[in-house]
Amino acid sequence: MKFRIQPWDEVAKRSVWGMKNIVLIGMAGSGKSTLGVLLAKALGIPFVDTDLILQERESNLLQNIINQYGIEEFLRKEEKALLTLDVDETVIATGGSAVYSPQAMQYLKENGTIVYLKVNYNEIEKRIRNITTRGIAIEKGKTLRDIYDERIPLYEKYADIVVDSQGKDFEESLEGILKKLKEKG
Repeated sequence: MKFRIQPWDEVAKRSVWGMKNIVLIGMAGSGKSTLGVLLAKALGIPFVDTDLILQERESNLLQNIINQYGIEEFLRKEEKALLTLDVDETVIATGGSAVYSPQAMQYLKENGTIVYLKVNYNEIEKRIRNITTRGIAIEKGKTLRDIYDERIPLYEKYADIVVDSQGKDFEESLEGILKKLKEKG
């Protein structure tokens, strides 16, 4: 995969995002982790994935945490991981369920620009093949469609920037993020 994105100089970075964090939100399968790494490389700044932080804190996989403690406790643990995150000038990929915590989202918003990676349901369904082992916070009796419909208004509520990643490859999505960040300035 070839990328045309050139690393930005320090002046360009500061003018684009004001030395804040860039926080990626969206459904599982929207590309937060992959695009987060690519965005961090393009801007020459660190990257963190809060799902990995949660796994490290709990010494367990996300799905195992959900299976062992249940959804409510998983969401509490996720919220705690988000609220104790202490980084600057970093690209942060959140778990898809981060938007269930108003406190965590307010904290992330105070310290960063929230970028919602928008992908329609049919594409999400195609991208997620391991729904039962991926660590997606889905309550018993609910479907992927149910949580998609439940979360979309939350993603839109918290987003400073919306980037439509529907039908785009990673390079096109990355260019879209960089363009929107520059426009927001």
